[in-house]
Amino acid sequence: MKLRLIPLSAALFLALQPPASGQNQNMSPPPDQDQTQSERDLEAQQQSDRDRSAQEQPAADKETPPAPNLDPKRIINESYSFLKEREPEMTEEEDALYQRVVLLVPTQPDFAMQLLENMMTGDQPVSPAFDFALANIYFNNGRRDDAETHYKTAIKKYPDFLRAWTNLGILYYSTQRYTEATTALAKSVSLGDRDAGTVGLMGYCLDREGDPVAAEMAYLQALALAPENTDWLQGLIAIYQESKQYARAEPLAKRLIQLKPQESTNWLLYANLLLSQGEKVKAVAVLETAASISTIDEDGLLLLGDLYAEQRFYPEATATYEKAMARDPKLGAKRAATYAQGLISEGRYDQADAILKSMEASLTPGSRTIWLETKIDLLAAREQWPEARTYIAELLKLDPLNGKALLRLGQIYRLQGDVARATFTFEQAYRLPGTAYPACLELSNLSLQSHNYDKSIEYIEKALTLQKSGALQDYLIKLKTLVPDHENNAQLQ
Repeated sequence: MKLRLIPLSAALFLALQPPASGQNQNMSPPPDQDQTQSERDLEAQQQSDRDRSAQEQPAADKETPPAPNLDPKRIINESYSFLKEREPEMTEEEDALYQRVVLLVPTQPDFAMQLLENMMTGDQPVSPAFDFALANIYFNNGRRDDAETHYKTAIKKYPDFLRAWTNLGILYYSTQRYTEATTALAKSVSLGDRDAGTVGLMGYCLDREGDPVAAEMAYLQALALAPENTDWLQGLIAIYQESKQYARAEPLAKRLIQLKPQESTNWLLYANLLLSQGEKVKAVAVLETAASISTIDEDGLLLLGDLYAEQRFYPEATATYEKAMARDPKLGAKRAATYAQGLISEGRYDQADAILKSMEASLTPGSRTIWLETKIDLLAAREQWPEARTYIAELLKLDPLNGKALLRLGQIYRLQGDVARATFTFEQAYRLPGTAYPACLELSNLSLQSHNYDKSIEYIEKALTLQKSGALQDYLIKLKTLVPDHENNAQLQ
């Protein structure tokens, strides 16, 4: 089940605004010990890049978790402003030029890119801040490989460049390179980034690379920083669902409904969690509450109808299916017809008839076919053959190649003793993929009744090529043993 997510908090990164005029941008370099550790981190990241093509991602047996609904370009654009103690050192001239470039990016990005590219080709050393700014522009222009190169160049020049690590992680996330994204985002966090968005996105990447325990810890930390962020709530719920920790997921689902009561998927999620714990009555109450405030979708209505049907609350089930049909006639009709078929198989003909009557007024051309098939089955179960034949004729007029209608028509002919017409009709049904198997069985029975044993055996063998059945295989063996005795008796006579 896919869940609808909301955008991340705007506080994920600093706003796009240059520092006030005259503000000192010169930063003291970190101690040598920190530089050495950072360089080791960078080497590990580069080794990860070299090995990426040879590495296999963990097997994904579980459903893909819902992705955070973030805009990577927005995040990149909001990351130009400097952070004290985690930024590269710049001269006064570089600082002035950087501020001018940043002001150009929103209105003249191509010109800003050209200025920065010209700086890169010069003879003078360039501050890593300009590599970072150029990488941001490349990212927004879809040049992800060039952006990655310049983010890495900025980090190589200044290994503690927090925003470069963060944006590199965003780039890896946007290209579904979750292992590398985790490494970059973890480095950003280790450098002091305590933003809920960074930690939560790291949790998502950890989950995608197959580390649910670490992902859970990251999501919990993100929620501690931003308790009302539904992205991280949904991510944590998905982990608990996958590990069948439904009791832990349930209060989170309640919280999700409190934060976003208008989202129908949140109500359906909560109901499914209750059903996973065997709480069917509570699930019905949750879905009814969602219906009462008009936040239930078609899937929720169908689930509610199924629950009512399972508990034998037939009037409530019928009314719920009718609501589903009003929104999506074909989908609702199919579910209601399936329900009616179940009632027919249990011999509850009156209840099945009531459902079909309630459906009839809102039928569309597409859903009428489903309705007619079920109506014919009901009439056949009641052995009301003339009425059944009338509806069969209507169905074949709408759909001349409807195999179910042909099968029912052939059965009527067989019951009337019209073997020739029954055989012809069953042969038509046999040519259709959906009814070839039951048509083979019908043709085998007709051949057996006509003492054409070889033909009967032939049809059984054809049926077994279409669908394996131990019981039918045993029947074929017994039928073959009768053929020699029958032939011997015929010769004696």
